[in-house]
Parts: sequence; structure tokens; C-alpha cells
Amino acid sequence: MHWLERHWYRLSPLHLILFPASALFAALAALRRALYRSGLLPSFKLPAPVIIVGNISVGGSGKTPLTLHLVQQLTDAGWHPAIISRGYGGAINGAHPVDAASNTAAEVGDEPLLMAQRGLCPVWVGRDRVAAAQALLTAHPECDVLLSDDGLQHYRLQRDVEIAVVDGVRRLGNGLLLPAGPLRESAARLRQVDAVVINGGEPQSGEFAMQLAGAVFYNLLNPSVTRDASGLRDLKLHAVAGIGHPERFFRHLESLGLTIVRHPFPDHHCFVASDLDHPAADAVLMTEKDAVKCTPLANENCWALRVDAQVDPALTALILKKITP
Repeated sequence: MHWLERHWYRLSPLHLILFPASALFAALAALRRALYRSGLLPSFKLPAPVIIVGNISVGGSGKTPLTLHLVQQLTDAGWHPAIISRGYGGAINGAHPVDAASNTAAEVGDEPLLMAQRGLCPVWVGRDRVAAAQALLTAHPECDVLLSDDGLQHYRLQRDVEIAVVDGVRRLGNGLLLPAGPLRESAARLRQVDAVVINGGEPQSGEFAMQLAGAVFYNLLNPSVTRDASGLRDLKLHAVAGIGHPERFFRHLESLGLTIVRHPFPDHHCFVASDLDHPAADAVLMTEKDAVKCTPLANENCWALRVDAQVDPALTALILKKITP
């Protein structure tokens, strides 16, 4: 699978072989969406506005940091948000609240656990996002707006705002749908959403800019202990990343003036102790998303970088305009 992913960001003779399967996938995706839009397949309207933060490509694009940013923005504006997520990689079935103190990434997924650890709002997971949202609103009737982390293609859940996040460096790869390319839906889908957010790179006209910022690391065994990037520059550093685009994390570390040895892993990688065992390293650095899985395996040399999204404030203004009665 990872060999195939490398072909998604270029064109090669392999795509001639995969193109028929890609065309079939595109047709099925378009048909499914049309059936929901026409009402032939049922969809459900919730009593609270729903904001979808998703993408049209496979792999990480920055949805989770953007979701957390929007939760804070909505809270500051007087709303009471909550988050729903599929809980990819989690073993729990049915709608379930995420408890940062007792749940593990293996149970609820790494991204929901990370969002719950921030403590900004309730977070619930469920493969059926409609059921998860209904259960959340029953348990938290004070919540008056829902954010779905991912779920752009989950058309059973009606939505008031659609936000598509695009990796500003890789963009849409070779522009082909699965399996010949990284796309879940055609690029034309971006013309139908309410906002396109570009994570890194230069936004084009009508797009919203987003950057991930962070320079402080916390220790996995004692999160209250932190170190600034400037205090790590003379150390022997190894960096691990099991995210959709590890190179983005590695480049961010280098932008902080750090010299690292790279250890990339697949997205949602299930870490084992040997992945963090680098005796020559003074410190092993990782993302917050990986830290929620690595904490039980960590030693005193493991540090996670907290990052926050910095987003064009016009995006929040657009959202508030759409959801305010």
C-alpha cells in the first residue's frame, strides 16, 4: 500500500493500468452522492448546526488542528460546540464518549483521544456519525453546534457548513481518484464546499490560509515538563511520525533549527517499543497525535510537539454567518 501511495503524487505508466478502477470508483462516488442529494437514500437533519471538517484526499491534511481551532473560536463567540468523529482505528463499537483519562487510542482512535485531551469540549466517536451525534446531544443538551472531524463523504449526516482541508504542499497529488491517485472524490467537489482551507503553501483566490505553529515540546512521562526548541538544538535528535504526511512534521522541526534523524511510519501506525528505542538519541521527538499512542511505551527521552492552527479569521466569520439564525 505504501509503495502505491508514492505513485499518487506523480504520473507513471502504473496509472494506465489503474485508471479503469479509478474511473469506476469515481462513478460510484458520484452516484452515491447523487442518491443522497436526491433523497433516494435517507439523510438526517440534527437539531443543532453541523460543521464538516473534511477533505477529498486520503491521508492527513490538518483536519484535527483546524477542528480544535474552530472549537475555540466558536466557544469564544458564545457557542457550546462538541466534536464527533468516526474514531478511525478504534475498537469500540457504537456511539461512545471519549474520556481522556481512561480511554486509549486503541479503543477510540488517536485523533479523538488527542482532541479529548485538549479538554475544549465533549468528544464522541462512532462509525455511524448520525448515531454518535444524536447520543452526544442527548448526553449534552447544552451543546448547540457540532463539528465532524472528517466525514465529508458521510452523506447520511446533513450539514450546514462544509470545509475541505487541502495539503498546501502536496495539493491533490496526480489528480486521480483511488486507486490510481489519492482522491476520494473528484477535484470538482471543492467547488461545492463552503470553504477550502490550504494548510501550508500559498492559497489561491477564494481559499483560506492555514499554518501549523508550535515550538514547545512536552515530556510524555511528565507532560508538565516542557522544553523550547531552542534548548534542543545542540542535542542528538531522532524524530518519529506516524501521520498522513510525516515529511511536513520533519520540515517543521528543521524550521525550528533542529537537526533530526527521520523515522517515518504509515498514518495511524501502531507503535511498538522498538520504534522509540534509539540509544544514541538525546531526545526522541514526535507529534501529539503519535504521543497518545506512544505514552505507554515512552521513556524519559520522549517528547511531543504541540501545534496549533493559525487560520485566516475570515473563515470564522463565514461560519458564524452561516450558522447564526
